[in-house]
Amino acid sequence: MKPIYLDYNATTPVDPRVAEAMLPYLTEHFGNPSSSHVYGRKTREAVDRSREQVAALLGASPKEIIFTSGGSESNNLAIKGVVEAYQDKGRHILTSAVEHPAVTEVCQNLQSRGWQVDTLPVDGTGFLDPAAVEKALSDETVLVTVMHANNEVGTLQAIAEIAELAHARGAFMHTDAAQSIGKISVRVDELGADLLSLAGHKLYAPKGVGALYIREGVKLTKQTHGADHERNLRAGTENVLEIAGLGIACELAGAAIAETQSKLSALRDRLEDGLRLNYPSLIVNGKLDSRLPNTASVSFPGMEASTLLAGLSGVAASAGAACHADGVSVSAVLSAMKVPLDIAKGTLRLSVGRFTTEEEIDRAVDFIIKAL
Repeated sequence: MKPIYLDYNATTPVDPRVAEAMLPYLTEHFGNPSSSHVYGRKTREAVDRSREQVAALLGASPKEIIFTSGGSESNNLAIKGVVEAYQDKGRHILTSAVEHPAVTEVCQNLQSRGWQVDTLPVDGTGFLDPAAVEKALSDETVLVTVMHANNEVGTLQAIAEIAELAHARGAFMHTDAAQSIGKISVRVDELGADLLSLAGHKLYAPKGVGALYIREGVKLTKQTHGADHERNLRAGTENVLEIAGLGIACELAGAAIAETQSKLSALRDRLEDGLRLNYPSLIVNGKLDSRLPNTASVSFPGMEASTLLAGLSGVAASAGAACHADGVSVSAVLSAMKVPLDIAKGTLRLSVGRFTTEEEIDRAVDFIIKAL
């Protein structure tokens, strides 16, 4: 029997309906979307339709959507593209201490090239106080980049409030929404984002495709050169097969967002309650009143997560720390939250998804308790 999959934040399986929508572009419709003949027009229609589907999910205009190879490329294009385009305004960037490496390393690269990057601390729940952003903003700030939802502990950030503060000082707002899209409602106007990154494999589309929302009027410096695809912002023949998959994945997500949120939170609560009933010293990390409905970052004080996972053949999950011969490596997120070492090293990230069942949750609790 396969292990129970509780690592949806790492990646999601491709929904069968998504695979079905992709199939014609694997077996029949192979044309280059830039070609003017019927083969090209057929695939161009698929790209245009997918752009509309992504835009509808985000409450954006189709012309504000650029297709990329995934969340990392979207973050690179958004962050590098905007700060390079507006460097005459200033060279100051604000970010948080709990960002994904696809943001953190981009900022580090820019810092090595002369931009000033200030990394703002979070509290013990992983939450960035907007007041800290307001204090750090200056007339030289060109960009604030803060993730919408944390991939490890699920904490949601106050993006709308942070965006309002950024705009008041003439800065742009970028948010990496890879983890939140499809789990909760994500609307660009409600968030106030100028740039928003999306990764297909986090919402039941394939790996290797993503999108970037760019608010109309925002300029970016092109990062991938070679041709004028995607509004001349991202060279390369469109990946029609996966773009078609991303489009239908976004349509499916939008059609069931309220139902999805309710189902995921019920499953997550069932998981946490079952573990707590059998392990009373359990600690749940994150901002419990404002977090992703599917994510449970749970700590078992005195335990080692890597050892626990090694003996947990019945459940697929992630650890918050890795134990080595020379010590323990705690994740950057738990470190930023100042989670004590004896708690951090016993932390598992358990994330449920569209295909998780109550029966699987109950069996997973039994597996974990036995392994403990």
